[in-house]
Amino acid sequence: MNYNQTKVYLPLSQQKINLFILWKQMFCELIKSREIIWRLFLRDFIAGYKQSLLGFLWVIIMPLIMVASFIFLNRSGILNIGKTEIPYPVFALVGLSIWQLFASGLVSCTNSIVTSGGLITKINFPKESLVFSSIAQSLLEFTIRIAFLVIVFIVFNVYPSWKIIFLPLILIPLLLFTLGLGFLFSLLNVVIRDIANFVSLFVTFLLFITPVLYPQPSSRLFVIINKFNLPGILTTSARDIVITGSIPQLTSFIYASTLCLFIFVICWTIFHIVEPIVAEKF
Repeated sequence: MNYNQTKVYLPLSQQKINLFILWKQMFCELIKSREIIWRLFLRDFIAGYKQSLLGFLWVIIMPLIMVASFIFLNRSGILNIGKTEIPYPVFALVGLSIWQLFASGLVSCTNSIVTSGGLITKINFPKESLVFSSIAQSLLEFTIRIAFLVIVFIVFNVYPSWKIIFLPLILIPLLLFTLGLGFLFSLLNVVIRDIANFVSLFVTFLLFITPVLYPQPSSRLFVIINKFNLPGILTTSARDIVITGSIPQLTSFIYASTLCLFIFVICWTIFHIVEPIVAEKF
């Protein structure tokens, strides 16, 4: 596909949308865009670690600082984390590594269009490529954390369940949810630049009310909140498959996964329809 070729779009009000044809077009365009997604990924990768003193270590340092802070607060009596099935540092790092896939991915996707404004105004290409390349960057960082977790498991003499081989499948709904919200927030961020800051604050706040760094609380308020906490359900389910080899909240996980697929399809469809007017906002 020649992305420099000028496309002519009808106003949205004059378009007759057939969803099945539209979805087919979206997936075909995604396949044709794989090269530009790869190039955008390389661009972000080089820009992110160029002239960085610690480089990839930052991907590991931040979770370590967070876990160390909770350990300190627990031992000082400020927090009561409770008992975990495995040593707390391993428990927390597994949960936080999975959570960061959602948190960093959502923030990156939200900023993907705004940070590429110059590219959008000069080249005609599918803007979805920016969002997909952003989630690819988060997947790379997640892979680095997983490699570090292998060392942590060895140090603490902890062995994950053999069912960890199903982790990639368990993570698919979380990725779809992240991409879906990423499509929506990236559009909103073009119109209201404060959206990116709100998203960063939101994922930080959500982290502390989600049982990522601590076991599932018995408080009725937390139980009610986390019953509707989609990223929380998906994160704890992925952590459980690693640690125990089972998903205690299997029904909730299935419902959450179905809803995430729906959110992804709807938000991607909205993004694709509105895409022609994105460049006009720069």
